[in-house]
Amino acid sequence: MPPQIKVRYMKTTKQKIGLFFKIFLVVTCFIVGGFYIFRDAVLQQTIAKVSNEMEVDYNSSFTIKKASFDGLSGLNLTEIILVPKHRDTLFKIQKLKTSVNLWHLLTGDVQLGTLEVQNGFVQLVKKGKVSNFDAFLKKDNQTEIRDEKRDYAQFAYRIISKVLNLVPTDMILDNLSFRLNDNGKKATVNFQKLRLINKQLETSIKVQTNTISQRWRIKGFADPRNKKADIRFVNIDTGAIQMPYLDERFNLKSSFDSIRLNIQNIDKDGNLLHIDGFMAIANLKLNHPKIASKDVLLKNAKFDYRFLLGSDFISIDSSSTVQLNKIKFHPYAIYETEKDTIYKLKVNIPKMKAQDFITSLPEGLFTHFQGMEASGAFDYKLDFAFNQNKPNQLVFDSKLKKENLKITKYGEANLNKLNGEFVYRALIKNVLQRPVLVGAANPNYTPLDQISPYLRKSVLTTEDPSFFSHRGFISEAFKQSIVKNIRTKKFSRGASTISMQLVKNAFLSREKTVSRKLEEILLVYILENNRIVSKERMLEVYFNIIEWGPNVYGIGEASQFYFQKTPSELSLNECLYLARIIPSPKKFMYQFNDQGMLKDFAVKQESFLTNIMFRRGLLTPEDTINRSLPILISGPAKSLIKYKIQDSTQIKVDSLAVDEEFDL
Repeated sequence: MPPQIKVRYMKTTKQKIGLFFKIFLVVTCFIVGGFYIFRDAVLQQTIAKVSNEMEVDYNSSFTIKKASFDGLSGLNLTEIILVPKHRDTLFKIQKLKTSVNLWHLLTGDVQLGTLEVQNGFVQLVKKGKVSNFDAFLKKDNQTEIRDEKRDYAQFAYRIISKVLNLVPTDMILDNLSFRLNDNGKKATVNFQKLRLINKQLETSIKVQTNTISQRWRIKGFADPRNKKADIRFVNIDTGAIQMPYLDERFNLKSSFDSIRLNIQNIDKDGNLLHIDGFMAIANLKLNHPKIASKDVLLKNAKFDYRFLLGSDFISIDSSSTVQLNKIKFHPYAIYETEKDTIYKLKVNIPKMKAQDFITSLPEGLFTHFQGMEASGAFDYKLDFAFNQNKPNQLVFDSKLKKENLKITKYGEANLNKLNGEFVYRALIKNVLQRPVLVGAANPNYTPLDQISPYLRKSVLTTEDPSFFSHRGFISEAFKQSIVKNIRTKKFSRGASTISMQLVKNAFLSREKTVSRKLEEILLVYILENNRIVSKERMLEVYFNIIEWGPNVYGIGEASQFYFQKTPSELSLNECLYLARIIPSPKKFMYQFNDQGMLKDFAVKQESFLTNIMFRRGLLTPEDTINRSLPILISGPAKSLIKYKIQDSTQIKVDSLAVDEEFDL
């Protein structure tokens, strides 16, 4: 191209580009100018549209007394009220002033710049089964029509971004209350003052419920645009922060000295979303009848987290760290849906001193370990995997590697007492029962070799077939228990061994709490793996303390109570009967019909148990010569047997409860 033409071409191109920008600028100015001129009409139109949607979709009245613009992007609103029809007001704000980012608004993305709120409240009220927020919980049928497969990373990032965009860069709140009234259970959190200025957050909060009155403070750093924060939650008054509402609603009393939440990074890299930071809490105290019988105190806890989300999984990365006092471990958890729905959990506790582990256990959760001392060290690994579509392929691998591990001093639960004479008192519903001496001085005490072999074999078959070979736990039974509990979504089946039953009876209460179950597991491990008591002695103590009827403890009392015999004189049929009623001994009378004979379900259970013992070589044909003879209750139990037809529902429940034991 000749130079003159080239110069002329370039000049023409520059002129076209310049003309384009001039046109764009004029159009932009025209749009902005038009918006500026007609913005009040647009605003009123928008308010009317929102009011109509609230009326039609949610049967609610939405009003704004006065609305006006302040400059180009500012907005002033007065008396904003939302009231569901025939319900309590949902929220009311006297004055609200805000600004929005116009460029983001033009792209359809609402991003608040500043926010000022004065004198307002948001309240949730429930009376009976009716609440003032019912209408807003209704699902939109259109939103339910979605692809079966959701991109978790994309979905989470979109939600997080929208939420953070609604958090203003500068914010001033004065006297804004959040109220809750759940059928008289009330809680009010009043932000008397909240300031977010230059990324620094400072608040003054008053909390009032039917049971507590406190002042809190949230302070720290918050940068919503860069998705970073470092916030501390502390108490202005003396004492711990008590969590409102939970005590009245869920009977959960909880408190803590301080909480710190740090968000270091929220970043989407390709198909992966990373969320990094840490959370820490000091002196967390919990009290709930399902957790423990007393306060549970965790002095220091910290979670350095790294969440990873992909298109078909949500996970806690193994680089995360959980620290509970001196216990530190690396968790890995994932929920994935690529092919099947799979849950995985891995826990890795690196080598640590055994004594550090004992002293780090939360106070109140392991009361029987108080005063316990240990030497040596250990490391621990847990590998768990559950495929929802293939539940029988459950993986549960628990490994403890010991290094000179030894218990040097026992705490409250002195396991050595099982080797000698001691007094046993059952604890039922926090009430101590009568004392039972476990020793030769008790005329009902029966050594193991004086108990009918039929009873030993029957009880081992129903309760713990591998008692003499396992170390406190049966891994396969434990797996089956987990699978069934997941399927039924409740703790419908345990995996209790005789070792676990012995520890529960001799050292622990019968309360169904997390504390008792954890103590049971740890005590059984110590008992079985430190060879404190022989298996024979454990079985002998078990036979002499378990409950076998109302106020009937041990086989010596049981054989007299039912059959007026000594334990060595019991027949096979009588032993089968005694073994079957162990799960529900106080309900033994429901096994009999109005003629005083065993009901059909009980007879079938005995036949089932007999067949199992045959298959395992525990019985011979000669042993069952008298199996067809009816069982005869001749002792004091006879007066308690009810000669009438019992409720069929109760029969079914009892039958299932006993069958459950045979599965082991």
